[in-house]
Amino acid sequence: MILPLLIGAGSGLSLIVAIGAQNAFVLRQGIRREHVLPVVLICGLTDAVLELLGVAGIGFVVERAPVVLEIVRWGGVVFLLWYAWTAARRALRPEVLVAGDGEGGSLKRTVLACLAITYLNPHVYLDTMVLMGSIGNAQGDPGKWWFVLGGALASIAWFFLLGYGARALTRFFATPRSWRILDGIVAVTMVVIAARLVFGGV
Repeated sequence: MILPLLIGAGSGLSLIVAIGAQNAFVLRQGIRREHVLPVVLICGLTDAVLELLGVAGIGFVVERAPVVLEIVRWGGVVFLLWYAWTAARRALRPEVLVAGDGEGGSLKRTVLACLAITYLNPHVYLDTMVLMGSIGNAQGDPGKWWFVLGGALASIAWFFLLGYGARALTRFFATPRSWRILDGIVAVTMVVIAARLVFGGV
């Protein structure tokens, strides 16, 4: 079942390989070499589980639960704006943040932030459970399960590549100006996504 596997991988990558809150967060953690493994595992395995649920039929329920998605949407808006504010505040600080200096946030705080960025975005449910679920079910049985495997492997591979590949940028981020640029981009990204949630709905 190579074809469903490849379709799953291609569909999954088309949804996650884009500038977004989650990718920006993983990139920053990777550059800092800070709690990278738990972060990439949370992001990759979340996609895998939600895609599995979508193909199993849960996406049908999510698609018809506007109240739940509204709650998630506004929770996401609040969190994204708060994260944007913290990133903007970091961008205005004059001190240098050395990649891999080991003086960043705690594991608990990092995991909670990663979970919030991942689960407080209603688009993650629409993309993985509804969209991927519908494409996967179109592959028939047993093709849909190979589709899920392809999507899961693509997500996990992407986040590992993003998280650990970011280390190649360590030298560039050895100056305060570089960190200011990154945090500025993160802040703008979070605000834009929050605005899309507010004005574009789900």
